[in-house]
Amino acid sequence: MSGGSARRTIWAGDGGVAIIDQTRLPHDFAMRHLSTVDDVAEAIAVMRVRGAPLIGATAAYGMAIAASADPSDAALEIACAQLFATRPTAVNLGWALQRMMGVLADLPPPRRGETAWAEAEAIAAEDVALNGAIGEHGLALIEASHAERPGRPVNVLTHCNAGWLATVGWGTATAPIYKAHAAGVPVHVWVDETRPRNQGASLTAWELAEAGVPHTLIADNAGGHLMRRGAVDLCLVGTDRTAANGDVCNKIGTYLKALAARDNGVPFYVALPSPTLDLSLASGDEVPIEERAAQEVTDVTGRTSDGRIETVRLVGAGTAAANPAFDVTPAHLVTALVTERGIVAPDALVRTFGGTR
Repeated sequence: MSGGSARRTIWAGDGGVAIIDQTRLPHDFAMRHLSTVDDVAEAIAVMRVRGAPLIGATAAYGMAIAASADPSDAALEIACAQLFATRPTAVNLGWALQRMMGVLADLPPPRRGETAWAEAEAIAAEDVALNGAIGEHGLALIEASHAERPGRPVNVLTHCNAGWLATVGWGTATAPIYKAHAAGVPVHVWVDETRPRNQGASLTAWELAEAGVPHTLIADNAGGHLMRRGAVDLCLVGTDRTAANGDVCNKIGTYLKALAARDNGVPFYVALPSPTLDLSLASGDEVPIEERAAQEVTDVTGRTSDGRIETVRLVGAGTAAANPAFDVTPAHLVTALVTERGIVAPDALVRTFGGTR
């Protein structure tokens, strides 16, 4: 695990967990210790940790902290409800909490703390393994694209951050990119800035630079233009929740990229670890879409020329802003899903994963 591709984002110690505070990237790499359930809930809610897989793992560690502090049924139920309420869209949150509660329910309280830490660590380790497998299957797609276009890099367009910062390690959409780069396959990444929080610019571009992967930051609206000019060979994005029919919920703006890809004959792939699959939902229309604070749209934070980190307002007084954090890409716009079990067609998800998650 090297080259900035599979670095750990969360780990246990000193009665809590240490995280990378992603709200301070790319200008400041800072660690933060979470020692209470309140700390964990705050970190998820304000996006110190984010990305569906990492949210799930962080919530699992939150339950371990809770079980160590007070292993009673009542205390665990309160902690579970508090963590579940932090963010509504990423299915991994509820999945991890349900798994933790299921493991702890039949144990006597004195055994719950140690067991909870072991189970949270298992969830984290599984995430790294799942994403590594996604990387191997996605690598084959990049290699095939390169074989069709020898002599030049494979140009991949991605959206938001589905990198190792969004997971416990490797990332989902970035895992194939990192593996291609390590294998010597020439690859170049078009990085959407991903307004309003600029997670492409702040996180994905930072990650790729750390790993030495060639990349270019672009405005969100440039993707369609690049596809029409033949400058994009494939799109590869992550997902926060995928429904049984293959509809994909991901960071706002993903749907527009999928429409442009379809119009220009560009393959549109979604990296999907199985815990992010929600077979209880028939379609993406049932996914709860998080509406975040308007300030994320109206304000922007960056580094000034003299080195200060400042937040400035982009709009005049009296202008309201809406901030839906996610959109849904219909399954018919998705070429295939890159999973830990291989490349899966959207209409084959139930056959592939039904009853085995």
